[in-house]
Amino acid sequence: MFRTWHQPGKIINRKSVYTGRVFSVDQLHIETPDGLRVERDLIKTAPTITILAITANEEVVMTSEYRAGVNSDSVSLPAGIVNPGTSEQAAKRELQEEAGYIADTVTKMTRITSSEGFMDQFADLMLIKFDPQKRVQPHFDKDEFVNSQLVPLQQVLKWIKSGAVNTAQAVSAISYYMLF
Repeated sequence: MFRTWHQPGKIINRKSVYTGRVFSVDQLHIETPDGLRVERDLIKTAPTITILAITANEEVVMTSEYRAGVNSDSVSLPAGIVNPGTSEQAAKRELQEEAGYIADTVTKMTRITSSEGFMDQFADLMLIKFDPQKRVQPHFDKDEFVNSQLVPLQQVLKWIKSGAVNTAQAVSAISYYMLF
């Protein structure tokens, strides 16, 4: 197997070069587990969750929200930042805030990373079972507006296959669910 698998490097020096509202950037000098000395920029973010909320009839909560990274509306699964609290608490909160549904059960499926070469972000992929008849009024953060609707799982799979839904977290959450 891989000799250095999951072994941490030694951070020799860390310098903060930018701090913003959503992320910060550190410049690192590192000795890697295999002995290299490297300089890396690291984008630091808060932990996140992505929610596969599904009914007993296999309808999935899908959202559409403007995303600055692609300068467009993006169709995906509900998601959000974990803080405060646990991933389970964040998943319940975000589903209620973005779609107005109340979770019956919440299960962490797995944790994924994205762009780990320069970013410390991870997302817990959460599975929520819920009754679509139990609704409350959505209440968005002041700087967001989210459209949501229930979509049959088979339609979501078609959207993923065609590339219409292409966010890494959504593809990962649906794929993990279908595999396991």
